[in-house]
Amino acid sequence: MSALWTVWRKEMLEAVRSRRLLGVTATLFVFGAASPLLARLTPQILQLLPGAEAFAALVPEPSLADAVAQYLKNQSQFGILLAILTSMGAVVQEKERGTAAMVLCKPLPRWAFIAGKFMAIGASFLLALAVGAVAGYYYSEVLFGGLGLGRWLAANVLLLTWLLVHAAMTLLFSTLGRSQLVAGGGGFGMLAVLGLLGSVPGLQRWLPAALLGWAARLCLGGGGPAWPALVVSLALTFLSLIGACVALERQEI
Repeated sequence: MSALWTVWRKEMLEAVRSRRLLGVTATLFVFGAASPLLARLTPQILQLLPGAEAFAALVPEPSLADAVAQYLKNQSQFGILLAILTSMGAVVQEKERGTAAMVLCKPLPRWAFIAGKFMAIGASFLLALAVGAVAGYYYSEVLFGGLGLGRWLAANVLLLTWLLVHAAMTLLFSTLGRSQLVAGGGGFGMLAVLGLLGSVPGLQRWLPAALLGWAARLCLGGGGPAWPALVVSLALTFLSLIGACVALERQEI
């Protein structure tokens, strides 16, 4: 466990010093705070645009559902982009620089190398999403009200789970690939594949993206859970990490 702690601490220090953690946190904070504001101000913005007054009259009165939808949309879109970009260089960049060889020549298990990196990515997004969630909750309560704190926290846990699925898959490609471009392509490729599978009738409830719908229903206090999607998400994360560990064990660094 000491080896795992050492890798995690190294990765967190690197995230802080490179300002990667600051960038992720600032992005999710800005869009977390802006989402309820955009939901509330969209009709007024349309009225100010020349020629858009007619469309403004067709827009219904903003509600809490609009704020939740805007929040989940923004945080998922920008969060998934950050998750892939953050993870795609996690392993392959160390191999390119030669630092992986120096680290792994010490009595450091390769599984701890992978697990420590994933834990650091998870901790970074946990912090960033928590900051964004606080901002989103505050403005949603001020502008609309009726948003339960417990349901909001649970929804953000589901959002974090969804982001970490793609971070784990990208980390796998970062271990398998020989460049960050390949790793990033693999991460975005899996995002596209899962999106296409979601168009198959009856399959959508089993895919990680169903967690976002569950999160929205939780916030609004209606609808049922998506347990199959949660099970598949956790399984994909676990299998991706296992695959990354096995792949790294077989590589000559």
